[in-house]
Amino acid sequence: MIIHSFCLPSYFLRSRISFCRIYSLLHSCSSGMCKPQLLSRCLCLLLLAHILHVSQADVGTAAHYRPPYLPTACFGSDAEQFPSSNLFGAAGEGIWDNGAACGRQYLVRCISARVPRTCIPGQIIQIRIVDRALTSVSRPSRDDTTIVLSTTAFGTIANPSAAFINVEFLQV
Repeated sequence: MIIHSFCLPSYFLRSRISFCRIYSLLHSCSSGMCKPQLLSRCLCLLLLAHILHVSQADVGTAAHYRPPYLPTACFGSDAEQFPSSNLFGAAGEGIWDNGAACGRQYLVRCISARVPRTCIPGQIIQIRIVDRALTSVSRPSRDDTTIVLSTTAFGTIANPSAAFINVEFLQV
């Protein structure tokens, strides 16, 4: 049995499971030395490699805050700092990074909340960090969250009546 690297999807090659290990498992199965348990393990390893590759985002919590938004810790009183879409947020201490978070962009989606059906399915937003949650002029709906979203941003991915949600976020 010949397996070329171009035959396997690229995520198998980048995963922690080596190509040689997958090849040896598949080769032993094709030569008749395979027991059902080994084939089952092989398939589980392939599935695990796929799952580990797909989930590259971080998971955290998000709250929301209302105006006034100025001044911010990142850009002071400059109104030009806000995107025209009003999709922006304040960084929690976990991603603040001594101010390096200022201007960073994140893809954010709601994954769950205390109340069922709080998340708006299929909604992913791109936000810009413009402030530090700990020192923002307007207080967040909940303290100690990963990200605090503007009213517009929060309402785009979840029911605005929720105090906080669980999110998946990825820096872009």
